[in-house]
Amino acid sequence: MTRPIIQISGGICKMPRWRMRKPVDFTLFDDEHMAIVGRNGSGKSMLVDILTGRHPLLADQIAYDFSDCDSPLASDNIRYIAFRDTYGGDNDRTYFLQQRWNQMEIDAETPTTGEKLEEAFLLAGSDSPERRRQQQRLYDRFGMQQLLDKKMILLSSGELRKLKLLSALFATPRVLIIDNPFIGLDSDTRNNLAQLLEEIAHASGNPQEAYATKCQVVLVLSRPEEIPQFVGTVVEVDNMTVGERQKRDTYIYNNVAPSEAILPDDKRQQIIKLPTQASTADSKEVVRMTDVSIRYGNHTILSSLNWVVGKGERWALSGQNGAGKSTLLSLICADNPQAYACDIALFGRSRGSGETIWQIKKHIGYVSPEMHRSYNRPIPTVKVVASGLTDSVGLYVRTTDDDRQKCLFWMDIFGIKDKADTLFTELSSGEQRLALLARAFVKDPELLILDEPLHGLDNFNRQLAKDVITTFCQRPDKTLIMVTHYEEELPPIITNRLHLLRHE
Repeated sequence: MTRPIIQISGGICKMPRWRMRKPVDFTLFDDEHMAIVGRNGSGKSMLVDILTGRHPLLADQIAYDFSDCDSPLASDNIRYIAFRDTYGGDNDRTYFLQQRWNQMEIDAETPTTGEKLEEAFLLAGSDSPERRRQQQRLYDRFGMQQLLDKKMILLSSGELRKLKLLSALFATPRVLIIDNPFIGLDSDTRNNLAQLLEEIAHASGNPQEAYATKCQVVLVLSRPEEIPQFVGTVVEVDNMTVGERQKRDTYIYNNVAPSEAILPDDKRQQIIKLPTQASTADSKEVVRMTDVSIRYGNHTILSSLNWVVGKGERWALSGQNGAGKSTLLSLICADNPQAYACDIALFGRSRGSGETIWQIKKHIGYVSPEMHRSYNRPIPTVKVVASGLTDSVGLYVRTTDDDRQKCLFWMDIFGIKDKADTLFTELSSGEQRLALLARAFVKDPELLILDEPLHGLDNFNRQLAKDVITTFCQRPDKTLIMVTHYEEELPPIITNRLHLLRHE
């Protein structure tokens, strides 16, 4: 007979600011794998914080039963992973936007993958021959051997997820909670990660297997389509309320992604009727790259790339994780120091002909996983949006009333106007992404560069963002470069495509 290993009955957080709209009832049985689902800002992360004990409940409203484990403590048996494309620790305050592209920082400051994994291995337990054999089995299954000497900051999104999963598995958790495991991954990597998670979920505890202990997998997701087959139970969180348990197939059947436009017509007209700004140059070319090559040590990212982006074109940029898409965009935005050693022209002017980084950026609206990572300060969200007017990250100037109105306009377009004075760090990751999208649009840029712009968004907000991008690019002389690993995320206005191949 199955037993509950985590059970909450009428749970109410001690701190009022952490409380859900209704008392929480929740059960995780010892033979099931679960998905916690819901829209952006619905309260999924709040529920996870309750399950892990980060948000304590009143009295004895939560019960853990880890009697089959070496330790009965929840802190020893539950591991939580949030994938945020981090290149340092989750609390790394030294990260800055250009760090990933700065060769000096990579050489001097960044540990290798092997060093980071060894640190996690030793923190998780004793250094015994049995644990070392288990470590090697995990390395073999995850294909990590060839990555051990690679600097962490050079890891692709898929490689970063493997590292964080391995670090958690070294501690042999009884419950593994993973937030948005599939965001930013190409199709092959998503399938590989899903297979790894299924193997973890089906581990029998045989010491000869890659995973030495039985493990319950709980995935936190924004999209029903991402719920893997091995998950049997779904719990939906909606409007800060934890719903009833449902079977996976029933939930997916009742939650189909929207296929029609969501942006209201009045807002679409507001975007279309924005004043037309004077073009930067008479050139019909927005970007020209000639024989561009980028290398880090012995690792080639881009090799002899030739690319021309014409004014008004809308490009889809694709390729496997690690193929160099984000590196390519960092060259255009002048975040990568190697840009000035390459033959690159923007808006008809050669890079290095006297323009400053700020003169380059003032015509470009940009959002990326690296940018999301660099915003980690508790400041009002409207100030994050306003930073797009001056292209600052981490430096926030006083805004005028006119600037604030521009910010509120785009926050309203993206459905987060009511979050203007909420601290950015208190938003859900999906709401943060919507704020960064508003930041990219706020100065009405000529060139819009969107690197995985729909990361972590639920289906409603994904469609909304697509509608906004489509409408914005219907205005004269608006150029778009967009990266995504999901074909269905591309707006219908795409005119050109560039696919990059990964250099092994």
